[in-house]
Amino acid sequence: MKTMKLGKLWLTGTAFAGLLALTGAAPRVRADDDCQKRIVRVDHELHRAAQRHGWDSPEAQAKRAELATAREWCWNHAHRWWDEHEHRWHTDRDWDDHDHDRDHPPHGN
Repeated sequence: MKTMKLGKLWLTGTAFAGLLALTGAAPRVRADDDCQKRIVRVDHELHRAAQRHGWDSPEAQAKRAELATAREWCWNHAHRWWDEHEHRWHTDRDWDDHDHDRDHPPHGN
């Protein structure tokens, strides 16, 4: 009888731990997905603005600021940020060191 109660308790605990793991992971996945989509969108808008108005234009400057804000948001929510040029996540708050756009404007500008 005691073994049966321990078995039920173990099964209940395992099921509860599994449920917590699933629900705990969902917000992280959602934040990562939102971060990546947001950064990709703004990065592409930056390149579009640079092609249309020039790399040093106010429009491109505004998109660079928006990209920095998106990276900051990701860092604050997920403690990592998406690098669209390298197609990978960074776990250090080092986007200034990896700012490819600053050092390498789009071709033609």
